[in-house]
Amino acid sequence: MDVHGGSSAAYGWGLGRAYVDAVRDSGGLWTAYYLRRLDPALRIAVLEAERAGFGASGRNGDWCSALFPTSWKRLTARSSPADALRLHRTMAATVAEVGRVCAEEGIDAGFAHGGTITLARSVAQVPRLRAELDEARERGFGEEDLRWLDAGEATDVLAASRVEGALFTPHCAAIHPARLVHGLARVVEAAGVDIFERTRVRRISPGVAETEHGTVRADVVVRATEGWTARLPGSGRAIAPVYSLMVATEPLPAATWERIGLADRPTFSDGRHVIVYGQRTADDRIAFGGRGAPYHLRSSIKPAYDEEPRVFAMLRETLRELLPDLGEVAFTHAWGGPLGIARDWAASVALDPATGLAHAGGYVGDGVGTSNLAGRTLADLILRRDTDLTTLPWVGHRSPRWEPEPLRWLGINAGLRAMTLADREEHRTGRPSRIATMMAPLMHG
Repeated sequence: MDVHGGSSAAYGWGLGRAYVDAVRDSGGLWTAYYLRRLDPALRIAVLEAERAGFGASGRNGDWCSALFPTSWKRLTARSSPADALRLHRTMAATVAEVGRVCAEEGIDAGFAHGGTITLARSVAQVPRLRAELDEARERGFGEEDLRWLDAGEATDVLAASRVEGALFTPHCAAIHPARLVHGLARVVEAAGVDIFERTRVRRISPGVAETEHGTVRADVVVRATEGWTARLPGSGRAIAPVYSLMVATEPLPAATWERIGLADRPTFSDGRHVIVYGQRTADDRIAFGGRGAPYHLRSSIKPAYDEEPRVFAMLRETLRELLPDLGEVAFTHAWGGPLGIARDWAASVALDPATGLAHAGGYVGDGVGTSNLAGRTLADLILRRDTDLTTLPWVGHRSPRWEPEPLRWLGINAGLRAMTLADREEHRTGRPSRIATMMAPLMHG
């Protein structure tokens, strides 16, 4: 799960000459990686406003998952159930592909393909997660993709409080995001790709990326800016940056891990409406994050927004309640950043052959795996390769623009607030939230 969006400011690939890329997520680096492997003669340049890994690609939620943000309803509306299933199967294979690249290229990202456990921790959460399982079966997903664990089986995986059962999928890996993107940058640079850090792209147009240091010309320019997209002229309503924050504990002793579980390092969450996510890191900490920070007017992004003491306190309290065996463990790290959400909550990847402009993004926090798929897909589109990837139902999609301000600010923050109230309602009543039922069509279509 990619919780912080973006990675820099602009990218581009040049077919036969310099290539410019506007970035802030690892989709640009992945595109460069696969382009170089497919055609070593290409001249490729990556432009990064800060340094590789500054955005979501380097400080996300540590999940490389098969989660895809676009709803099944929207996918099938513009393709078919068979194509929607093919996209999800491709996402599952993408988790293994990231692991393969890490092993082959010597990238020490702490990759652990342990799956994901989503706990049901209240009477209201059980039917919601059960319904997800039933829908998955109807769509063609089998026991090997998603299965139900009873309370005892779930507790054996993760000894959390108030466990009623859980869903488990093997299609996820825990990773160290900064090590992944820094390792990927090292690999592509060693392969001859030029990475220009501290090079902010001010404007993108056909064949051109204008930076603060000069103009770069290329046959193809790829925008991979995710949560930072609104900073580009003409893109202020394309992607809304919404913040997600994280905390991490000190390394835990072996005795504590024997009580808690997570022996195979599965990532974990529960069935609440306000998203939370966690993992056991390679150095035996717990990294734990969640939503709750506000959306800022006019898609504003500032370093100060990375720190929300109220949300950090809520995350620490939530994790202690979830895992009482943590005791008085110390929390040593806290950080945050923006992820990117399109108006229809739909991720997309596209190349306009007439202009040479390409883009990928709108991952809604699920970008670690999805950006790899975007990179492979863009490489095929740029090289005009007719492959299974270029016919997936997210290719060529164009999301509608967000509403102008202050409607955007009011709507997004009302949605975030509604999900918080929905969790409180379920905790109080023990029944599925009416608020969440009313909001679902607006949030996911």
